Amino acid sequence: MQVLRRSHLEKTKIHHVIGIDGTTLIVFHTPAHCWQFRLISPGGAVFGERKIYYTAEAALKAGLEWIAQGN
Repeated sequence: MQVLRRSHLEKTKIHHVIGIDGTTLIVFHTPAHCWQFRLISPGGAVFGERKIYYTAEAALKAGLEWIAQGN
């Protein structure tokens, strides 16, 4: 289990929070990992890959594709 230090959380920037059919898509930026996305299911499970995207738009597109594919 990774423990996030407070300084890491303070530098994380949320860019998008979108609800689609009960699933929440979050696009965020961290200095260490650039742009990423995570999906939160209606039951609270968190999904996503540890891929790095260099723009918020690229991470958003990848997240929307995950939802469309039913991953």
